[in-house]
Amino acid sequence: MSSGSDATPPGEATAEPPEGGEEPLRRPLPEAVRARVIDYGSDVLGGLRVTDLPPALRRVARFEPRRRARLAGPQIAAQLETDPGFRARVAERVEQVWPELAEGMRNGVVPPAADPIAVAAAGYLIRPPGWQEIVERIHDELDRRDEVKEADEAAEAIADLRRRLDEAVTGHREEVLRLRGELREQRGTIADLRRKIHSERQRAKEAVQGAEQAIAEAADRTATTTSQVSSVEAENRRLRNRLAAAEAQVENARRAARAGRSVEEARVRVLLDVLLDASHGLRRELALPTSIESPADLVTDARSTRAAGTPGGGLPDDDPGLVDQLLVLPRIHILVDGYNVTKTGYGTLPLADQRGRLLASLEGLASRTKAEITCVFDGADVDTPPVLAATRRVRLLFSDPGETADELIVRLVRAEPQGRPLAVVTSDKEIIAAVRREGARTVASALLLRRLEAPG
Repeated sequence: MSSGSDATPPGEATAEPPEGGEEPLRRPLPEAVRARVIDYGSDVLGGLRVTDLPPALRRVARFEPRRRARLAGPQIAAQLETDPGFRARVAERVEQVWPELAEGMRNGVVPPAADPIAVAAAGYLIRPPGWQEIVERIHDELDRRDEVKEADEAAEAIADLRRRLDEAVTGHREEVLRLRGELREQRGTIADLRRKIHSERQRAKEAVQGAEQAIAEAADRTATTTSQVSSVEAENRRLRNRLAAAEAQVENARRAARAGRSVEEARVRVLLDVLLDASHGLRRELALPTSIESPADLVTDARSTRAAGTPGGGLPDDDPGLVDQLLVLPRIHILVDGYNVTKTGYGTLPLADQRGRLLASLEGLASRTKAEITCVFDGADVDTPPVLAATRRVRLLFSDPGETADELIVRLVRAEPQGRPLAVVTSDKEIIAAVRREGARTVASALLLRRLEAPG
């Protein structure tokens, strides 16, 4: 028998046809179906005698079911693919748990309301006639769901990008307005410089005129005295130096004005180019935002004291009509201790099937009554909590690592606003005592099961 690293994954086509001449699957099983098949095999593995255990799985048979599925999943999958005897034992367990589903599949009828993952897993294990087509059809359905989910995420990402683009455009527009204001200030400075240049020109012109006048006077007085001529010549040279300095200053001012104007124009052009490039870049980006619309979706550590009365306070805890009376209250929020209810009603099923059966029943109840229902499970027994479709009416929550489902239920109760009708379905005495202190009404798990099983 091959090891877990060499085994062919369930549903993957092999070079040789499988035993009995069955046509192999054209592609591997979907990951959700494969995980369900491994869970079934892990549950059955713990109940087999040592002599019935496959040699490759005897070492992990003594592990807990969750640990077996996590550590020996590839080996269990390979054994189910290559060992018809082991697969038959797992199929027998599935037929015991889901007799109607197994009988319908053998007759070529798949219940339309059945969980597609459970149907595909049962078909792979029981292998009735046409099981390959059933698995392929469910594979296509799961692929379509994934595509729809990806399309929704892409639409949300595009909306977020558009919002970010609008913010960026607004910020850039404000920056352009600020730069334009600075440009106007620079232009005012340039105008002041031009006025100063004009003033300097006037002074230079006046100096030239004065120099010419001095030269004329000096020429007239040349005959008078040499000293006066020398003095006039010295004054003339001084005035010419001042004139040259003034002209140089005027030229420098002109160059500075031209350079300042060119720099500002270049800055504006570069800024516009950056804005255009940033706009095009933002249109090509993708991102995923979320929103929370209900208090139970965002549980915080803030504590609140509930002052309103307990809903349904007029009926005893064992009254059969308690659940119906609570369901008609406006804005009622019902918190369900998942495993406490499933182990009270159908604890022999695998944990994954317990969750699926309870959620399906709660979906029907929520659809009929429009009540807000939150189902809480302990997250310690699942590696990756499943992601629910957006169309579900029942909120599914798993406790985080290091936190129990009991603690999460108490946090949910404390997160609700004062005065809102709130009921907790559980038979756990510790949870009952904790939530009653917070003002919530408790309902026994058996009463909810009786209401879910009742017609209508």
